[in-house]
Amino acid sequence: MSDTLGTDAALGRTSQDTLGDGGAVEPAPPVPLRTASRRRGRARMRLEIAVLSGPAVLVFVAFVIFPVVLAAYYGFYRWHGYGAPTDWVGLNNYKLILTDPAFQQVLWHNGVILVLSLVIQGPVAIGLALLLNQKIRGRSLIRVLIFVPYIISEVIVGTGWSLLLQSDGAVNDLLRSIGLGSLQANWLSDPKLAIWTLMVIISWKYIGFAVILMLAGLQSIPDELFEAAAIDGASYWQIQRHITLPLLGPTVRIWGFLSIIGSLQLFDLVYIIWGQYVAGTAGTSTMAIYMVGQGRNAGNYGYGSAVAVVMFLISLVVALLYQRFVLRRDLQGAVTEGAAR
Repeated sequence: MSDTLGTDAALGRTSQDTLGDGGAVEPAPPVPLRTASRRRGRARMRLEIAVLSGPAVLVFVAFVIFPVVLAAYYGFYRWHGYGAPTDWVGLNNYKLILTDPAFQQVLWHNGVILVLSLVIQGPVAIGLALLLNQKIRGRSLIRVLIFVPYIISEVIVGTGWSLLLQSDGAVNDLLRSIGLGSLQANWLSDPKLAIWTLMVIISWKYIGFAVILMLAGLQSIPDELFEAAAIDGASYWQIQRHITLPLLGPTVRIWGFLSIIGSLQLFDLVYIIWGQYVAGTAGTSTMAIYMVGQGRNAGNYGYGSAVAVVMFLISLVVALLYQRFVLRRDLQGAVTEGAAR
């Protein structure tokens, strides 16, 4: 009996302790077990991210960020490539770059190559992808043949095309042999033709990559959409216009981004086919050719480093603007779990 009374008294004291002013019952403090478990889960997730992404971040910093910072440092000096830089010139290298007519000319060349790459390769790649997405005989072989130029080394491509397009090369010999001698031209040295010759070579080399991307985008579109549109009476071109192209938009925009960055950094094919001196007179010189010619070949590595920094900044600004205004719709779908909350 006494134990029962003691228990009742204890319960009475507990109920009185939980009463606040006016007899309101104060809520019991939350149990911290769930919060602690959530914190441990977040800490474990951060540790996994650090372990998995750490090596990639170190490689990126070592081979991308550090060289850019080092190039920016050397760009403030007149440096010949050996010893510690001591001849400080400040921003003079960068001022000279922006006011040099030769750099303005190569910047224009890069812009022309960029626009023509998008205008030529994009529609051709979409057309070939639509064709190769159909069930036709020899489709696999045609895909391989289109993709083969992309995996061939730039040195082989440049050397082969330079031999074919010389004034006494195979292309002019073929035109002469079939009675079209009037169409013979200096494909590599004529300033009016050289840029178009370069675009033909670039398109032949990289069109396979664009076709593969477009095919991957087409195969991700459900067939039920095409079947439903056909049942509703839509024609083939209406289906491509209102279904295929809109759903292929993300793939096209990603390819466009890669093509733009590649056009701004174009170097190897131009250097192999034209070289730094012929490229300038033929109208195919690029910013990378200018950097090598004015930097390494001229023995002014400080100026060349400044050109490299300017190229990096131009590519960075273009990439950020492209992501802001073109890839914005695609990036909005990539919402992390934390942002969704």
